[in-house]
Amino acid sequence: MHRLRTCAARFWPLRAAQNTQKVLQERSAACALRTFQTNRCYTTPVVSEPFLNGTSSNYLEEMYYAWLENPRSVHKSWDIFFRNANNGATPGSAYQSPPSPAVITPVLPQALVGSQANVQKLVEDHLAVQSLIRAYQIRGHHVAQMDPLGIMDADLDLCIPMDIVTSSHKLGFYGLSDSDLDTVFRLPTTTFIGGSESALPLREIIRRLEMAYCQHIGVEFMFINDLEQCHWIREKFEKPGTMQFTPEEKRNLLARMIRSTRFEEFLQRKWSSEKRFGLEGCEALIPALKTIIDKSSDKGVENVILGMPHRGRLNVLANVIRKELEQIFCQFDSKLEAADEGSGDVKYHLGLYHRRINRVTDRNITLSLVANPSHLEAVNPVVQGKTKAEQFYCGDTEGNRVMSILLHGDAAFAGQGIVYETFHLSDLPSYTTHGTVHVVVNNQIGFTTDPRMARSSPYPTDVARVVNAPIFHVNADDPEAVMYVCNVAAEWRATFHKDVVVDLVCYRRNGHNEMDEPMFTQPLMYKQIKTQKPVLQKYAEKLISERVVTRQEYEEGIANYDKICEEAYVRSKDEKILHIRHWLDSPWPDFFTLDGQPKSMGCPSTGLNEEQLVHIGKVASSVPVDDFTIHGGLSRILKSRKAMVENRTVDWALGEYMAFGSLLKEGIHVRLSGQDVERGTFSHRHHVLHDQKVDKRTCIPMNHIDQNQAPYTVCNSSLSEYGVLGFELGFAMASPNALVLWEAQFGDFHNTAQCIIDQFICAGQAKWVRQNGIVLLLPHGMEGMGPEHSSARPERFLQMCKDDPDVFPKITADFEVQQLYDCNWIVVNCSTPANYFHVLRRQIHQAFRKPLIIFTPKSLLRHPEAKSTFDDMLHGTHFKRLIPEDGPASQNPAGVKRVIFCTGKVYYDLIKQRTNKEMEETVAIARIEQLSPFPFDLVKAEIEKYPEAELVWCQEEHKNQGYYDYIRPRIRTTITRARPVWYAGREPAAAPATGNKKAHLLELDRFLKTAFNLDAFQDKP
Repeated sequence: MHRLRTCAARFWPLRAAQNTQKVLQERSAACALRTFQTNRCYTTPVVSEPFLNGTSSNYLEEMYYAWLENPRSVHKSWDIFFRNANNGATPGSAYQSPPSPAVITPVLPQALVGSQANVQKLVEDHLAVQSLIRAYQIRGHHVAQMDPLGIMDADLDLCIPMDIVTSSHKLGFYGLSDSDLDTVFRLPTTTFIGGSESALPLREIIRRLEMAYCQHIGVEFMFINDLEQCHWIREKFEKPGTMQFTPEEKRNLLARMIRSTRFEEFLQRKWSSEKRFGLEGCEALIPALKTIIDKSSDKGVENVILGMPHRGRLNVLANVIRKELEQIFCQFDSKLEAADEGSGDVKYHLGLYHRRINRVTDRNITLSLVANPSHLEAVNPVVQGKTKAEQFYCGDTEGNRVMSILLHGDAAFAGQGIVYETFHLSDLPSYTTHGTVHVVVNNQIGFTTDPRMARSSPYPTDVARVVNAPIFHVNADDPEAVMYVCNVAAEWRATFHKDVVVDLVCYRRNGHNEMDEPMFTQPLMYKQIKTQKPVLQKYAEKLISERVVTRQEYEEGIANYDKICEEAYVRSKDEKILHIRHWLDSPWPDFFTLDGQPKSMGCPSTGLNEEQLVHIGKVASSVPVDDFTIHGGLSRILKSRKAMVENRTVDWALGEYMAFGSLLKEGIHVRLSGQDVERGTFSHRHHVLHDQKVDKRTCIPMNHIDQNQAPYTVCNSSLSEYGVLGFELGFAMASPNALVLWEAQFGDFHNTAQCIIDQFICAGQAKWVRQNGIVLLLPHGMEGMGPEHSSARPERFLQMCKDDPDVFPKITADFEVQQLYDCNWIVVNCSTPANYFHVLRRQIHQAFRKPLIIFTPKSLLRHPEAKSTFDDMLHGTHFKRLIPEDGPASQNPAGVKRVIFCTGKVYYDLIKQRTNKEMEETVAIARIEQLSPFPFDLVKAEIEKYPEAELVWCQEEHKNQGYYDYIRPRIRTTITRARPVWYAGREPAAAPATGNKKAHLLELDRFLKTAFNLDAFQDKP
């Protein structure tokens, strides 16, 4: 009995003593059932409640109990059988031929004589039925009728699974025959097809399985490794009578289909020659989204953030977000004038923010559609970041109030790597949004590319399997099936807070856009599409035949919506000016005035009083948690910080600490994200301390600065740049009152996120009037680390700055602030910790938000000269756009023969070289700390101070890289008389840096000598 109890405990917990006997009986039957499996293709051993019907089951149990009491009391073959079964024999191997009759002493109950074969057949038949049920659960979606055109296999697989019963695949696969169709079989607990019935005839079992898994819905979920979640999905799709709707629900669905369909037809009538990327062929998308939102609202969601490609965007704006139709229609007017800067994108890229009443739940709901470029799927992480921020700021730790919905195209979902990156953020503690509903508009084509050429996976949605997201494929020409699936998806998200995918298998009635000719490349598909009856017509006829609506009601519904569109069209004629601010997806009403302007343009001092600096410094050099063991090396680092505070000095890490800490004390949330940012790639930051004796016990001293401080979030990211930078951009989008920073492990790696930089950060305000204060920290410097770990590619950022190099601006009292307000982003390369401290604080204290690009140091993190004093950070101090020469050369300007302008780390190489050459009085060195917007006024003043000096730009980067091509024309614009601007630096090259340390040092020595050689440029043009 001990062995049996052990077996039972492994599978069924013994809840009470009175249940023990029942559990033992169940286990005995299950063990016997498992051993009778044959070598046919069963996916896993079946463990079930008692399944045997009739006396044979009772005899088997009686024999099993007899064997437990005394193994000699049963036939030797049964003794071997039960021993092998309990020892975990593989299917089909538990049975062994009995020994010779001469040594057998059977003591079997008389009723079991000759029944072994019958029992084995009965067990095998029940096993076969359970395997049949499991086959439908696993592979039923492969034979579901999901393609509304009926010409393709949605899974790119022409083969019908052998274990699915069809006209070509009979029951013989399972060892059953047509004669078994009326045999009643006990149903396992792993299915809900019986409803309240525990047994069904085989014929009915197959019928119900086909209804659940092989109609217009294909369900992929059996790869999920959570039994509760699998049971939940089975119940939703298997339980009889679940997929039924009331007449009122059907009428509401029809009304939504009318709006979706007639909106596109209205646009086609009015603007037949305009691109609009209409929704024809997937009109069910609108009721699908509204169903998800309705169900989510019913579950308590108050804020839904959407991201989508261009197809169907105008329809979503009109019929989901409920943007005023006249505001949409006026976008088609080519004579519309731009009232402000934000007219830089087309109508099907624009976003929107709208708060309204959800008519189904009578609850307020906020809907945001995030503006995005044509770069497919790029908006995904941005939406997730914005969603995470909204959850964070309203204290929604479980995602019950704020959620995201992402729409995808089938080809892009499979083809764009950012989809995979975003999925892998879905369950990370600092990035999870507690479940996203993904809706794939599966056109079964990508522009002109056939699915068989566009992906290697059976479905476009297979990437979602990596995070155990259930995938619901549905025929988009069956609106009720779509509605049911979307209800289930919203419930799944609300129940488990996990991602879920709805795959709307549809078609594209027109080409890629309304001007495209699809017959060039998909002639057979589009011949079928031309004959395809519109889904609205099919569904209306269905409801009319069911007497849910009358034809007159249907026609009146169409006429009413057409009238609404016509009236809005008339009103749109009155719109003469495009107010793009009506299309903001992230308004900051408490930050801007009513007309969208900053409430003030000034920027106060970003310095602090000494008491604050000392306090933050003490926190930075301590472990504010009792009984916490830190690493010995870290103890030395904290001791060094404490000494710096006592000496009123800061290095780079401490300057950053003081910037973050002071903002937190002022109530500003700070979020730092990226690869290895908690410690810092170069082991300088140490914002998260790890207990050396207790696993996973950490301490963040920054969260112990003040009792009423804002929270500090510092989080190591996944090894992703594209996805994580997009996420942080979205996070920064939600609120202007937060400092959100992304740090690249090395600045070189930002190019993996170039799409986010080019499409969202650089041009976001110009296209969508969307200010964003995100900060990019990009470690940069030529230090002999090779071409992959040297350059943050400053030339690329500077090339995209919009200031004019040939125009010297008008210098006014607020010139510095106005420059910042007019630029598209700010690019700096700080050479001192104090300046780094100030630029971070200025990012929050200025009256507007601009992206900030900072080329941060590597070797300077520990350079003995790269330190600042508290005096540079006290009240009254500011960020220095340019740090002029303040040594002996500045005391005798007339004697200066050369002025070297530079930026960043190379300054320290230059002053060392100057000292070695004893040229402190003849060579002045000025540091341009803010590269863009360019400090024309300060550069002009520095040049005019040394009227007889040669002008040199010195950089450690190669001539075709770095800053030279940006700096040179701007310096020339500041010069009042013709003076050359010489170059000192590395020669042009294809790679950013050499990988040879000796070659690196030779290059460094060569250009430093050039910078100080007064005769070096005499023979050059």
